[in-house]
Amino acid sequence: MTGLGSTALKGRQAECADLDRLVEAVRSGESRALVVHGDAGIGKSALLAYLAEQAADCQVARAGGVQSEMDLPFAALHQLCGSMLDHLDQLPPPQRDALETAFGVADGPVPDRFVVGLATLGLLSEVAEKQPLMCLIDDHQWLDQASRQVLAFVARRVGAESLGLAFATRVPEAELTGIPQLLVKGLEEKDARALLDSVLTGSLDSRVRDQIVAETRGNPLAVLELPRGRTADELAGGFAIPHGEGVTRTLEADFTRRNAALSGQTRRLLLIAAADPTGDPALVWRAAARLGIASSAATAATDEGLAEFDHRIRFRHPLARSASYWSATAEERQAAHRALAEETDRILDPDRRSWHRAQAAPGPDDELADELERSAGRAQARGGLAAAAAFLQRATALTLDPTRRARRALDAAVTQLQTGAFQAASELLDLADAGPLGEFDKARISLLRAQLAFVLQRGGDAPLLLLEAAAEFETIDPSLARDTYLDAFAASTFAGRGASPGGTVLDVARRAAAAPHPPGPREFTDGLLAGLAANFNDDYAAAVPHLRHALSNFDTATSEAQEVRWLWLTSLAALHLWDDERWVSLSSRYVTLARAAGSLSELPLALSTRAMVMLFAGELNAATSLVEEQGTVTEATGSQLAPYSGMFLAAMRGEPQAAEGLIEHTHREAVAKGEGISIAVAEWTRAVLRNGQGNYLEAATAARAALYHQQYPELRYPGIANWAAAELIEAATRSGTLDEARQAVEWISEMTSASGTSWALGVQARSRALVSDGDAAESAYREAISWLEQTQVGAELARTHLLYGEWLRRERRRTDARDHLRTAHRMLGDMGMQAFAERARHELLATGETARRRSAPDTQELTPQEALIAQLAREGLSNPEIGSRLFISARTAQYHLRKVFVTLDLTSRSQLVTFGAGADSARRST
Repeated sequence: MTGLGSTALKGRQAECADLDRLVEAVRSGESRALVVHGDAGIGKSALLAYLAEQAADCQVARAGGVQSEMDLPFAALHQLCGSMLDHLDQLPPPQRDALETAFGVADGPVPDRFVVGLATLGLLSEVAEKQPLMCLIDDHQWLDQASRQVLAFVARRVGAESLGLAFATRVPEAELTGIPQLLVKGLEEKDARALLDSVLTGSLDSRVRDQIVAETRGNPLAVLELPRGRTADELAGGFAIPHGEGVTRTLEADFTRRNAALSGQTRRLLLIAAADPTGDPALVWRAAARLGIASSAATAATDEGLAEFDHRIRFRHPLARSASYWSATAEERQAAHRALAEETDRILDPDRRSWHRAQAAPGPDDELADELERSAGRAQARGGLAAAAAFLQRATALTLDPTRRARRALDAAVTQLQTGAFQAASELLDLADAGPLGEFDKARISLLRAQLAFVLQRGGDAPLLLLEAAAEFETIDPSLARDTYLDAFAASTFAGRGASPGGTVLDVARRAAAAPHPPGPREFTDGLLAGLAANFNDDYAAAVPHLRHALSNFDTATSEAQEVRWLWLTSLAALHLWDDERWVSLSSRYVTLARAAGSLSELPLALSTRAMVMLFAGELNAATSLVEEQGTVTEATGSQLAPYSGMFLAAMRGEPQAAEGLIEHTHREAVAKGEGISIAVAEWTRAVLRNGQGNYLEAATAARAALYHQQYPELRYPGIANWAAAELIEAATRSGTLDEARQAVEWISEMTSASGTSWALGVQARSRALVSDGDAAESAYREAISWLEQTQVGAELARTHLLYGEWLRRERRRTDARDHLRTAHRMLGDMGMQAFAERARHELLATGETARRRSAPDTQELTPQEALIAQLAREGLSNPEIGSRLFISARTAQYHLRKVFVTLDLTSRSQLVTFGAGADSARRST
């Protein structure tokens, strides 16, 4: 949009200073983003114009939002990057392909929006390699949704690219949260007076001047525009802005008044220009010719200061465009869109042509609705889900047949749900539900309502709604019904104690067990469903053969897309079986597939699952890298996943302040979302933390809270129940509540005996040792160590050596105790489990042996991000690959790696092999 000229910068010294600092940072090789926000007409565009002037020695790229173009996918992004496409070949192939597909340059699978964001960051970084780049994005509130998401992603991920992004918007939208902001307020009174005086052609009564300044509240555009068109007599006689109206509304009314004073031809020309978001003068003039508008019509619009007709058509202000469009009658708007549609190339720009035709339609038009549906398909193929939803929504409105109308509303609702437009999705579902749909589509509506509930709040009503949807599918599509029951298991597991009545995991198990079997082989999903149902309907032992059958068929019975969908539940099943080998391999595959597929909605959960595996393995270095990566992905994607692995890592390290902070945060969020599993994980984590500190009373309280469900005391959730019971046995034994410990041993032994894995039998023997005396205890400890030495859960083995050594010391067998306590002290210290290592050190001191305090592995004062980048470089990843993994540009990855070399006094990547204690095991694990 055009600025207001240099006079608009009166009184903007502070704002200009902020912009000067932005330019200077970009010139010096840094990257910065800034959101300039304030009311309409406050001078945001003028500040962007000032920024462009100050960055004259940089490259400057521009994009501007246009209200009528909000439904065209990546329109603003293409506007910003269109001249840079010759750099696409420098991007990694997956990123290049995603951006080419998004821009419609090439066909391909629907690109993930975060991959498009990373590709855009890489493209801008490549352009900035030769000369610093400043990107100016005006009227952000009117950018298409796809562009908004991508540009906000880029703004949050910039680092060392010599790249600046400045957004101008009225109110910062959710996408811009966390980006530095500059609020632009009204001018000071003296500056507003000076600005007003600069545009007056005659004298003005001082009281009238004061009134204008007061009522415009220092808004520069209002100060400049409101005196326009008023005679000297009107101004001198006491002109005032009507009370009760905001400045924006008043300004638009003023633009409307000025538009109405123009000739009919000029008004229609401005209407066509307002209806065309591209600013293409050739297109506008061709459409104008169709309506018999002469070229001289532009003169009056230019003279009045409403628009410029040059190599590109620009309105003076978005409110001038809005006034030109909405002051016309419906018939006039339809005529303008019809003319634009007729002059838009049906081959080169079919979707924009369809959109103009849709706006020109006076009523239902099935042929046009079909065309819009095809446009929706093309938009969806480019990853423009918001545009696809808009096309489908308009197609719905133009469809006459009630059944097709309802189905299109349903398809639009699906797409709106995918874009995160949850209110729009809900309204479209209501519209579809009112139509004459068949049973299958009605069941789809129920499923979508359930999915909507699960997205908005993982707990609460989502499991119950999924159950109801599954029941509807039973007679229509049994396969889909059983898959929906599995979704209900996932939802009820997340909900835990927060599930609504009728939607608990017990309800899901009961109803899933009675679901009909579809024809055809479904070894994996049927086995998984049968195992989960049996676990809650019967007992653990009944579930084991079903779950093992499912896991043995997992690799051959599913596609990669299905694997990603079911891998969390599958990993949970392996964990429930105490099958550490499958848990390790499945978690690794989960991360690999989520990364390869670009499934960034799944990646945070995949990384969290893998990190938990590494923590049980005692590979805290590897887990730290995964937790850091999960934090990066979570921040980049806006994931709502609780920090399960982060708080467990802090507890394993013996960092009470960090752990408790994450535990309390998780508690608050879990209560708000009705996500009971998070409460259980938080309490179990607290039990680990307190056991490490030797605070057994508090550990027992926390483990008890994690293990027992107040409403359903018999309910034990897979995974968490195993862990919480083991912590409770240790804490209860040490705090003197032996009866409770023995009950927990009896309960856990039912699981571990039926499982029969080395991990299960090792924990069973250790648990039995804790509640035994004499030879029985010693035999059980030795058995536990023998079993756990065969597993991949090194932390369990180290803690068992500690417990055995503590028992031997209490039995006054100091020499024997020292052997196991030394082993525990060394293992726990090498792992970084400092609190447990300190427990071992104190026990060694009690035996009369001096042990040095074990310090955490040396990170050489690297930041967490630097340590992670060093780890990835050590694994052989290139800078572009590191950038892709961490959602930063290759240049930023290179910048941080240089800092790593300086800090560690290294000169090459090969020397990174010596970085960090335990690095070799971390490399093998990840």
